[in-house]
Amino acid sequence: MNIKNKMAIVLTIIFEIITIMFEFKSLKSGNSRDFLISILVGICFLIPFMISAIANRKKILLPSGFNIVSILFIFGTQYLGELRKFYTRYWWWDLLLHGVFGIYTVIISLNISQGIISKNQGTSQRRYKILNKIYAFSFSVALGTIWEIFEYVGDYLFKTKMVKGGLEDTATDLLVHLITAFVTAVFK
Repeated sequence: MNIKNKMAIVLTIIFEIITIMFEFKSLKSGNSRDFLISILVGICFLIPFMISAIANRKKILLPSGFNIVSILFIFGTQYLGELRKFYTRYWWWDLLLHGVFGIYTVIISLNISQGIISKNQGTSQRRYKILNKIYAFSFSVALGTIWEIFEYVGDYLFKTKMVKGGLEDTATDLLVHLITAFVTAVFK
């Protein structure tokens, strides 16, 4: 096990403990909404490790810090953003996370494409790189759109407050994601 995987496990344990403490606080105060969301947050911390295990089995290349960045992102979006109300406390929090998500999903997809998309003999290196960048940008924008749908479903089903301003919030989030994904794809 490499150092980044060990760090990801340590971070996950720390964040799980913080989340469990929040669960008890929510349970004690009778806040069933925050209690249920904190349980979901605890479960979400396991998702990057499952993705990594599947990727390893399928020999799909992920960035070396995938688990660490994913754990930090989940902590930032779900624990700090939703449970600690950073989305409503700081107007820029949601935009920051969408920007980071736009950048990192391009990096992830460029890594994935290296193991999937092969260069034909008739394809120039320049054309191959451009096609990979288009793929990475498109993949990132698709994930950003899925994230917005996740926010909407969370608000609808669990009465969260991830979509603060309706259409304006969603459009702004998608624009920030699109811009950061485009810039990353062009300059990476």
